[in-house]
Amino acid sequence: MAVYSMTGYATAHSGGSAAPVSGESSREPQAGVGVEIRSVNSRFLDLVFKLPDDLRSAEPTLRELLGARLKRGKVEVRAWVEGRNDTVPRSPGPADLQKLAGLQDTVRAWLPGAPALSVADVLQLTARQQGNPGELTDSLVATAQTALDALMGAREREGKRLSTMLQDRLGQLGRLAQDAQPLIPQLVAQQRQRFLDRWNEALGVGTSAATSGNAVSSDVAKDRALAEATAFAIRIDVAEELTRLDSHLTEIERLLKKGGDIGKRLDFLIQELHREANTLGSKSSNLELTRISVDMKVLIEQMREQVQNIE
Repeated sequence: MAVYSMTGYATAHSGGSAAPVSGESSREPQAGVGVEIRSVNSRFLDLVFKLPDDLRSAEPTLRELLGARLKRGKVEVRAWVEGRNDTVPRSPGPADLQKLAGLQDTVRAWLPGAPALSVADVLQLTARQQGNPGELTDSLVATAQTALDALMGAREREGKRLSTMLQDRLGQLGRLAQDAQPLIPQLVAQQRQRFLDRWNEALGVGTSAATSGNAVSSDVAKDRALAEATAFAIRIDVAEELTRLDSHLTEIERLLKKGGDIGKRLDFLIQELHREANTLGSKSSNLELTRISVDMKVLIEQMREQVQNIE
């Protein structure tokens, strides 16, 4: 499966016929619809619809259509009716005028005092009869499907770019981890020498204490040397952090190859990577290892920013 970004944009149109229907030259061209979909990153799927009144009945269908293919992201869907100009009054046809005349006669038969329809009333009433709502809804759903296909294509292309960038950062992190591995024996050797120095110092204290008649000082000095050596050995042991970091890198690479709905898992793994890099830096007693930890955190932060956009 592909890796999808949550960022994308698409638009689609179902244009109406520009030619008037034969015998009805006063009629407007058949109306079509236009659909625009914008998508940005979000923790969950958040659908927002901006539809005109004569298309609002299609919102449940559109919500189901988008929900079946999108998992995360804030998605705004805007639709409009094309092929009609609401700023210029529509010229009513004979059938419209005849219908309004009949309705007016019926009303005035029951209400003789009712005023006659004005030109403005006629234009307003006939303007509401533009297009068939059912046909517009069907056209909207088909157009939204086309726009959704284009949006998925845009999100897939952006996801591919993000995946390539993340793969590059994974490679750099792996190389930094490899650079850190040879430093572990050096740290152990340094710790061994420090322990021997402390131990010899403790033995020296013990000899002096025995001469002065204070035998307890030797045991205390030895215990202190052992405790300090043990604590320092634990603190500088970064092998476990490097092992876990390598495991996280392998899992991220696997997810990127798998694709699909992986954004939340990647976000969690990025947090774990950051934790291991922080621990690596805090345990460092070597300037080179400190530099490696800083470089790792820079790369991980770059990855974190991009992972926020993956579905």
